[in-house]
Amino acid sequence: MSFRYSYMKRDTQIFNIINKELDRQRSGIELIASENFTSMQVMEAMGSCLTNKYAEGLPSKRYYGGCEFVDEAENLAIDRVKRLFGAAWANVQPHSGAQANAAVMLAVIKPGDTILGFDLSHGGHLTHGSSVNFSGKLYKPTFYGVEKDSGRIDMNKVEDIATKEQPKLIICGASAYSRDWDYERFRNIADKVGAILLADISHPAGLIASGFLNDPLPHCHIITSTTHKTLRGPRGGVIMMGQDFDNPFGLKNPKGEIRKMSAILDSGVFPGTQGGPLEHVIAAKAVGFGEALDDEFKAYSKSVITNAKAMANGFVNRGYQIISGGTDNHLMLIDLRSKEITGKKAEHTLGLADITVNKNMVPFDDKSPFVTSGMRIGTPAITTRGMKAEHMETIVNWIDQLLSDPDNQDLINSTRNDVNNFMKDFPLYEEKMEVV
Repeated sequence: MSFRYSYMKRDTQIFNIINKELDRQRSGIELIASENFTSMQVMEAMGSCLTNKYAEGLPSKRYYGGCEFVDEAENLAIDRVKRLFGAAWANVQPHSGAQANAAVMLAVIKPGDTILGFDLSHGGHLTHGSSVNFSGKLYKPTFYGVEKDSGRIDMNKVEDIATKEQPKLIICGASAYSRDWDYERFRNIADKVGAILLADISHPAGLIASGFLNDPLPHCHIITSTTHKTLRGPRGGVIMMGQDFDNPFGLKNPKGEIRKMSAILDSGVFPGTQGGPLEHVIAAKAVGFGEALDDEFKAYSKSVITNAKAMANGFVNRGYQIISGGTDNHLMLIDLRSKEITGKKAEHTLGLADITVNKNMVPFDDKSPFVTSGMRIGTPAITTRGMKAEHMETIVNWIDQLLSDPDNQDLINSTRNDVNNFMKDFPLYEEKMEVV
């Protein structure tokens, strides 16, 4: 008698929840700028037997045996992401973009050092110096932001702040900024004050890889990114460099040689901030990077930007204020104060109609982060579903109607019905039936 599978009973409770989430994703309009839909093969790799393997260390330099095949998978992920971005070096082990940033900071600066990042309330990220995050607790944070009248970053002011504060690390990148970045000017500023320049491209990474936005690799010392969002891979992080360089600390290896920055950054990931890498996720990253190297992905990226511009124009034509007046990338940050509705209320009302957005603070917001005066909208996920520019007007019209009468339950119900029927024309995971 075999007892090999006798302990395995179907966990219907959790799989019923998974099925409900699958139905939510299929039937609704996903407009959260940091979300996307992976391919089936990305999910298959994430759900593979590689989840069982511990592999602390780097390929061919592990602290565990039996790593020959996960070494192959991780090396493939490294090779593909280097080819995708034109990088000289990459570490694909970070569990997330936040942990990629944590590893970089641990590697290149010391607790108490000054960092200069983009203000969270202006569209930055928690890990760029927020007081509630490790980056604001361990280091001395200083910030630049956008101008009140233009909604754009004034690079002259960035230089003034850097000259005054003398940061050891400057971070360019955002989670809610709809314009492209002047990486070359940032590098000039970093060189002037003797700072290391980190570009966090978590949001626009796929658009950069496709060649539609400025490339940070020739200018920034270090680049971090997530692997989902516009890159459309699994949730995870990566660290890259356009070229390796001698570390600025004079640190030496056991042979007395100056350690390269690549070695310093590797140690910032392991053992600095993480233990065993998630090799099943790394395999899924390899799949995602491979997909992004295909010509189809470039066409997808172009459509993401086209859809975002069309959607932004639709909102502007209806009297909404978009911070900076428009978008160069995949997202827009909308100030709702002129519409006399909070971000929290907008998110809730639209959610009832199966339109998913996230509330977001806007520059110079007079409301708390739990309420906010704005909402952030992005087009990566709906573009993956196959939507084109002509569909953006329909979506904007639904949003406008709902926000103009947010307590009208009949309107919410009828819009939800329209949304659900609309989404039948853009099927998701047709190959994937309910998990039973």
